[in-house]
Amino acid sequence: MRRALFLSLMTAGLLTGLPAAAETLTVMSFNIWGGGANEGKGIDETVAAIRAAGAEVVGLQETRLEGDPCTAESCPPGGPSVAPAIAAALGWQVHDQTAENAALWANAVISAHPITGHSANDLGVKLDVNGREVWLFNIHHDDEPYQPYQILNIEYGPAPFVSTAAEAEDWARRTRGAAMDLLEADMADAAAADLVLVTGDFNEPSHLDWTEAAAAAGQQPLPVAWPTTKRLTDAGFTDAYRAAHPDPVAKPAYTWTPMGDEADPEDHHDRIDFVFVKGGSVTSAAIVGEEGPRSDIAVMPWPADHRAVVATVDF
Repeated sequence: MRRALFLSLMTAGLLTGLPAAAETLTVMSFNIWGGGANEGKGIDETVAAIRAAGAEVVGLQETRLEGDPCTAESCPPGGPSVAPAIAAALGWQVHDQTAENAALWANAVISAHPITGHSANDLGVKLDVNGREVWLFNIHHDDEPYQPYQILNIEYGPAPFVSTAAEAEDWARRTRGAAMDLLEADMADAAAADLVLVTGDFNEPSHLDWTEAAAAAGQQPLPVAWPTTKRLTDAGFTDAYRAAHPDPVAKPAYTWTPMGDEADPEDHHDRIDFVFVKGGSVTSAAIVGEEGPRSDIAVMPWPADHRAVVATVDF
């Protein structure tokens, strides 16, 4: 009996001081556009995209329909969430994030691993991944005012146009700062976690994409230290996609949008959907979308007006 106990402790790394064997988790952020229902589709294409990505846990945004009317200033969600049906089709668990606050717009988390709790403001869920505590926080920030449009003089809501990085950063903090405060408060619940993840449609680009080099290459109008992504990296999080693909000029990575022409003067294609990681090592990351040069993993037909992001993490 003593020998069996000794061997079990050795395996767990409790006697030798060695770490227990690493876990691997594949996480996806996916704005599903009502599960395709905004174009009259069912959930089958959304389920197929999740399967093709190889995800085990997904932060979903826009699980409900866009309301009618839907304007830049006001677009409340309508109808029921499709998240339970998507989870059921995959044989997974679901947590619909039903709280109403600045960081949510029809969000849900679906998981192949047990969901064992959620945070006070409903931004995060606790997962049991083979005995390891993992928290996933899933957010959807306000898209109005949208600072790339303010910079590029594209009409969208009543906000003024801006011409400098400082003005854009100030408007971004005004637009999403309160939501990030909620996220920071909720993440206190994850202090003891083995791994912390943040997924979401940030409706704000990355400071790692709007760089001097990207501006010089003509990909962005100017360098901007976007505060939402910077706040997470300053807190010790890693942008999974940029960890795997660090050069934004070589790999610009657009998640908004698979629809329309990138040269359209009334839009600006960009990366606004993210997976952030703290406590783990990113081994791979990919953009999931329609067939074409902007998708690392192609799925046809593609059901959403955003491309998704998937990352694999060791922890």
